[in-house]
Amino acid sequence: MSATIAPAQPDPRQEISAPRTPQLRSLDLAGPAGRLEALLNEGAPDAPFAALVCHPHPLHGGNLHNKVVYHAMKTLNDPQWGLGFPVLRFNFRGTGLSQGTHDGRAETGDVLTALSWLENEYKRPLVAIGFSFGAAMTLQACCHPQIRPNLRALAALGLPTQAGGHNYRYPCLQSCNIPKLFLSGDRDQFAPSAQLTQVAASAADPKSLVLLPGADHFFTGHLEAMQSSLAGWLKEQCS
Repeated sequence: MSATIAPAQPDPRQEISAPRTPQLRSLDLAGPAGRLEALLNEGAPDAPFAALVCHPHPLHGGNLHNKVVYHAMKTLNDPQWGLGFPVLRFNFRGTGLSQGTHDGRAETGDVLTALSWLENEYKRPLVAIGFSFGAAMTLQACCHPQIRPNLRALAALGLPTQAGGHNYRYPCLQSCNIPKLFLSGDRDQFAPSAQLTQVAASAADPKSLVLLPGADHFFTGHLEAMQSSLAGWLKEQCS
């Protein structure tokens, strides 16, 4: 005699406790030079912070899909890192589907547009991260003495101090009392360790400088170490 076995029914308690997969939303922001193409990785419903990640130089292939930007977003957003923040990425003016023309300085307005959107959308404190050119624009936008978005932490990944025959300094940091992380490789070709150390030393407290041994500007082969350093610092700032 054979018996028909009914398929097991899902346990509703297990469904409730199952990890939530963050959703991806495509949207447009109303930037100062026109529409800004953006992606939002939604976070945990009770996430205490929302975050922005800004991409590297668009004239050298930088966009919101950049590898370092993507891994930074995953650090902030993926439950495995213990944060679960909603994270916004966008293309600077003139990049991808974003309107306008690359300027090199006015992109600070794009950063502020993105931060304003996040603040209006989530009504919670913000964290801002930038990589390379995105780090420079983020610091210059957020550390302006007359602009203080609802920011609790800033992280500059691969902040450039020299490129194309020019040296870069960041006087805005001298009065910026938002907690700041400078995270780079000790073999960063656009930020020699000695120069970045001087930049970090010029910044107002609180601040932290992390130089990953053996890592270059793009954290090649060291992306997980970058993520671990970023996550550890953010947990200290956002606890």
